[in-house]
Formats: sequence, C-alpha cells, structure tokens
Amino acid sequence: MSWAFLRDLLSGVNKYSTGIGRIWVAVVFMFRLLVYVAAAENIWKHERDEFECNIKQPGCENVCFDHFFPVSHIRLWALQLIMVSTPSLLVVFHVAYRENREKHHNQKLYKNPGKIDGGLLCTYLISLFLKTGLEIAFLVLFYKLYNGFKIPRLVKCDIKPCPNTVDCYISKPTEKMIFLYFLVATSCLCIVLNLGELSYLIFKYSIKCYLKRHVKKQQ
Repeated sequence: MSWAFLRDLLSGVNKYSTGIGRIWVAVVFMFRLLVYVAAAENIWKHERDEFECNIKQPGCENVCFDHFFPVSHIRLWALQLIMVSTPSLLVVFHVAYRENREKHHNQKLYKNPGKIDGGLLCTYLISLFLKTGLEIAFLVLFYKLYNGFKIPRLVKCDIKPCPNTVDCYISKPTEKMIFLYFLVATSCLCIVLNLGELSYLIFKYSIKCYLKRHVKKQQ
C-alpha cells in the first residue's frame, strides 16, 4: 500500500495547525505511519499462513482463524490511520474555499486565509471532535473484536468442521503484543493531544470574545 497521499495530507494540514496540532501531526507521521510501514506491516504479513492448529481436518484452521481474527489487526490499524487523518481534510478544503473566494472576487477578503478564526475555527473544532471520536471508537472496536488488548499464545477452538476442541497457535504473539500496546499508547496520546488542542482553542477564543465585549462596554 502507498501511503504518499496520507503523508501529503499531513504535510498540508501542518501549515494550518496550532502548536499542539503540529505535535499531533508529528506523532501520527513518526510514531504511527512510519512504524506501520517500517515494521508492523511485516509482522502480520503472513499471520494466516503461520496460524496452526493441532489437527489437519480440512477447513478447521480457516474457520478458527476467522473466528479469533475476524479482521486483521494490521488492516484495522491501517483503516484507523486513514480515518483519523481524514477529518483534517475539512480544514484544508475550507482554506482552499477561502483562497478561491478571494480569487473570484479579486480582492482581499481575509487577513490570512489560513488563520484559524470565524468559520475556519468552527471547521477546525469539528475536525478535532471527529478525530477524537474516531480514535475512541477504534479503541473500543479493537477491545470488542479481540476481547481485550491481548494476543494469546494458544486459543482453543471447537467450531465446525473441527471434530472436537483443538489447540491453535498464534505466531510471534509477544512481538505482536508489543506493537499492539504501542498502537494503544499512541492512540491515547493522540486523544490527549486532540483534547488539549480543543481546550486551548476554546479557552483562547472565549478570552478573546470576552475582551472584545469588555472593550465595547467601556467605549
């Protein structure tokens, strides 16, 4: 899979982000995207071929693997990366709309099209809410699909066409567990950064509005 589009998206978003937003971009790019491409993808590359059960009954291994791994960890992680980065497109599109509007009217309508204020502030806040919600939703999904954030060495399966309860072994469980914990930790860090940026922007513009009203009253 080519991740160039996501890299370009994050680079574009970085221009219009706050300081906390730039840290979020760095975390997503360095500790999630690069780790995924450089290491994690290879660990799960042959997970189906390396999943073994102590029986040669045709179809048994297939149904057991599908039962315990309805969705591959690594594919779900890839989907999560795409989904949590997509809301940032709202900000990029809004800035592009401002720039096109200025070109259409052939005059300066904004002090800076990329400055977070007015309608762009609302768009930015919506993107933060969406990113936070998606991060939490994927963590819950991981937890529900795999009965917790763990990868057992051995699973017992008694699903047909298996004739009885069979033992199935997962390859490289310790290595996969380390990357799974890393995934959860970076997701939690991104949630904290998003909430921190939300709080910062709301506080900043609440103070700004309060000061404006105070000045008007005095005048």
